Amino acid sequence: MFPRINLIVSQAGGVAGLCADLTLFPLDTIKTRLQSPQGFYNAGGFRGIYAGVPSAALGSFPNAALFFVTYEYTKSVLGSSVSTKKAPLVHMIAASLGEVVACLVRVPSEVVKQRAQACPSLGTYKVFIDTVRHEGILGLYRGYGSTVKRERAI
Repeated sequence: MFPRINLIVSQAGGVAGLCADLTLFPLDTIKTRLQSPQGFYNAGGFRGIYAGVPSAALGSFPNAALFFVTYEYTKSVLGSSVSTKKAPLVHMIAASLGEVVACLVRVPSEVVKQRAQACPSLGTYKVFIDTVRHEGILGLYRGYGSTVKRERAI
C-alpha cells in the first residue's frame, strides 16, 4: 500500500505545483525583470511575459512531486518511532529534507527560467544550452546552497 500512496502523493503534489507555478508565472516574470540589473524595460518590460515558461512547466511537476514523496516518506519513517510531543519536529525534519531533495530539480529550472525571463529574445532552450556550454552542468545549480537555506523549515 505504501508505494501506491507515494504514487498518489507524487501525482497530486506534481499537479498542484504545476497549476500554482503556471498561474503565478506572469507575476514571477515581472518580479524577475524588476530585479534585473539591466532594468525592467530593458529586460523585456511587459513583452514576452511567458518567456521561460517551458522551464517552469518542465521543472514544476517533478519538483513538487519530489518534495511531497520525500516529505511523506520521511514522516512515515520518523513518525513511527517518536512520541506525539515530538510530532512537530518530525514534520519540520520531513519538510526540510523534502526541500533539499526538491531543490535538485527546482534550482536548475529556476536558473534557466530567470535567465530566459531577463532575456526573452533568447528562448528557454538557448538559455539552457548556453548555460551548460559556458558554465557546465554545475552552472545550472548556481545558488543551490542559498536556495536550500531559504527554503528549509529548520
